[in-house]
Amino acid sequence: MKNTCINFVDTHAHLDGEEYAEDRKEMIARAQEVGVSKVFLPAIDLPSVERVVKMSKEYPGYCYPMIGLHPEEVRADYKEVLAGMKQILDTSLVSLVPNERFIAIGEVGLDFYWSREFADEQLDAFEQQVKWSVETRLPLMIHCRKAQNEMVHILKKYARELPGGVFHCFTGNEKEADELLQFDGFVLGIGGVLTFKKSHLPEVLQNVPLLRIVLETDSPYMAPVPMRGKRNESAYVIYVLRKLAESLGVTEEEVARQTNENVKRVFSIDTV
Repeated sequence: MKNTCINFVDTHAHLDGEEYAEDRKEMIARAQEVGVSKVFLPAIDLPSVERVVKMSKEYPGYCYPMIGLHPEEVRADYKEVLAGMKQILDTSLVSLVPNERFIAIGEVGLDFYWSREFADEQLDAFEQQVKWSVETRLPLMIHCRKAQNEMVHILKKYARELPGGVFHCFTGNEKEADELLQFDGFVLGIGGVLTFKKSHLPEVLQNVPLLRIVLETDSPYMAPVPMRGKRNESAYVIYVLRKLAESLGVTEEEVARQTNENVKRVFSIDTV
């Protein structure tokens, strides 16, 4: 798996999780060894906001924090949670400490896969956080499952004002990709599902410009082949890169170069 020629970014990894409590330092070293130059850390709730900021301080210039309330974490108290997050966000915007500044609003979105119990709350929470993106000019990191119509409806209200972002963990068809990429400044986050045996993504992505794609792992979830079934980690993004290059008929160097450019464009962060 070792690679010393090219560098690339894991734009979505929950490395603050308990899954890495025993070997986090070694896991980061493995990612660096294969060429992962930066890792972006989404928050999912208030406790995770503190964790991703802490980790970004521990790995300055390598790990970068986001702030957001994940749709599956939306409960009856979501307004209080959002108020707490907004206060942290506002404070960070004037911070002189680079690693205390968030690079995106995320992970936010809609998820009606398991339940619609808090559907109305999810819709309101998502729209509030979309407004944060407009106000702060920070890109969105969007999670969407079984709710694309509702998500698109909300985004269309702010289409002219949105700074851009990532549709995280895209696994849809060509029509769904086209619908999402109508939003300027947005890209598709592609992870381990691309490598799965029955995945249709290799064919779908042949119709998506490489300049609208970024790489991700969603660690510790959805490890790519040949690591499927194991705990995912940022080093494994190299398998996604290799499969994407194969699917598009381009070199791994070209995938790394263009996805790095895409990261720089969306997040305003140098990828070197």
